[in-house]
Formats: sequence, C-alpha cells, structure tokens
Amino acid sequence: MNQQPTQMEKIIIVDWGTTSLRATLADTSGRIIAEIENGKGIQFIKDNVFEPELVAAIDPWLEEHGTLSVVALGMITSKNGWVEVPYVACPATPKDLAKGVIHRKLSNGSNLYFLSGITDKTRAPFPDVMRGEETQILGFGLANASTVVLPGTHSKWSTVSAGHIQGFQTFVTGEIFALMSQHSFIAKAAGVDTPAKNFDTFERGAKVARDCEGTDTSFLTQLFSVRTGMLAGQLAAGDMISYLSGLLIGSEFRQAKDGGLFKSGDTIGIVGNDGLNARYHRVADIFDLTVRNGGEQAAVVGAIEIYKELVANVA
Repeated sequence: MNQQPTQMEKIIIVDWGTTSLRATLADTSGRIIAEIENGKGIQFIKDNVFEPELVAAIDPWLEEHGTLSVVALGMITSKNGWVEVPYVACPATPKDLAKGVIHRKLSNGSNLYFLSGITDKTRAPFPDVMRGEETQILGFGLANASTVVLPGTHSKWSTVSAGHIQGFQTFVTGEIFALMSQHSFIAKAAGVDTPAKNFDTFERGAKVARDCEGTDTSFLTQLFSVRTGMLAGQLAAGDMISYLSGLLIGSEFRQAKDGGLFKSGDTIGIVGNDGLNARYHRVADIFDLTVRNGGEQAAVVGAIEIYKELVANVA
C-alpha cells in the first residue's frame, strides 16, 4: 500500500556542489532543524572518496537520530560526482523526478537517494540542463502558470504550470560577470568598486540593456560601453563594475523578454539565497514586473516533495 512519511520523520537534504557541501536536517513537514556547510565541494574530494566526507559531515545527526534517509542533489549526481544520474526530460512532475532517483545505502544502513536533475530537449542548438535547481522550482510551486527565475553563476529561467516544470533556459550571466570584472579591460581600468552601495549606476546599466535600439542592442557592443562610458567621462572608473553588473542582468532580462518568457506587467518568481536576489528584484522593477519571492528554503521543500513521491510509490 502506498504511504506518506509522517510529518515528524527526519530527513537530511545534501546540496553538494563543485565548491561546497551544504546539508540540512529537516522533518518532512519542511521544518528546518539544523544546517551545516563546509568547503568540501566535489572538486576537492580525492580518489572519489565521497562517502567518508558525507558521513563525517552528517555524523552528529546520525549519532543522535540513528539511520536517516539522505537525499543528495547538485553536482554530486553529475559525471564528475559520486553517482551520475541521468536527467529527467521536461515537462516533468515531482513523480517523474522521483522515478529518476538512484538509490544506495550508507555504511550505517541509511538510505541514500541521488536526485536526477532535468533536461529541456527543446532548446537549441543543444538540450539545456540543470542539477539541483529543479528542487528550488518545486519548492516555489508548480500549480499556477508562471516564470521562475533562479539567479546564479548560470541563471535559470523556468516556465511552470499545471503541476509540471514545462521547460527552462540558462543564461551564463554570473560567469560572464566574473570573467569580465576580473580578467578583462574592465578589471584593469575599474579599480575598487563597491557595487552594493552603487545601485544608481547598476540601474543605469540595466536601463541601457532595456532601452537600446537598432545596432546598439548588440550585446558585444554594449559590453564595450563599459569602457567608452569611462573614456567619455560619463562613467567613473570606480562605477564600472556596478554598471557592468546592471548591464549583464539587464541583458538577461531583455533576452528573456524577447524569447517570450515574460511581458511587461507579469508576475515572476525569484528563488535563491546567494545575494543576487536584490539585484534581480531591481531589474524586474525596471522591466515593469511584479516579483513573488520563493524563499530561501525552497530547495529543501522541493527535495522533500520528491522524497515523499519516492515513499508513496514503494510497493
């Protein structure tokens, strides 16, 4: 008979990425009990010795509570991780994602579930992919038609409706920002910038991306405006990084709008907790959007939803 876990059952959610390991002890109602984070990302694990690192991180919880179900997501399920889990194709429901899970056991007998990630095979020229962010989308909710934005190094824009993640598109905005701000002509000229205190210049960059017309809409041309603005005396050297940040995020929004992911006056979701949300909120306002926040614990809520589907479908 199918069954659901009780709300008091404790579960460990492990978001294990390239640079860090983050674990959350929660109950299946979504209540957070404890959290830990360390710098033992998968790129630092030698000889694929993943289990000892995981057990060392969560051992205090296992000592206190005994065997617990552990749900692992993120790059730990990639080709470079512990177990490579094939992507589930969109459109996808929580039940579809549960079917893609790979099950193992830890040495103490705890069940370990590796989540799959998802792929959008309709994207061109190649299928798009995500690992881990799908749990944030689930935590945000799938019932109502919406576009959900997940800011980050590789920002994701996902469409959801009728209980499905319908599709998504990736923008490498954060990675381009890091490269341009640290390893380009901009880095050499900018000096020290304090972007958190310079939102006027940030918004100026976003509005340039929104308002340019004709040949000036070229993204590569707009990037060079970071330099020409300084040379023309209209952009202070110390403001260049803030302007670049606004320009890049504004370009992301403009391309998403041109691609039909939203129109002026829409409500979008913004989900995440990596410090970028405030900037995305500002740019959403510039594009005449209303924002619904997804909450910092959306990934935990979404992972628990997949776990409940797993338990419900065990014979």
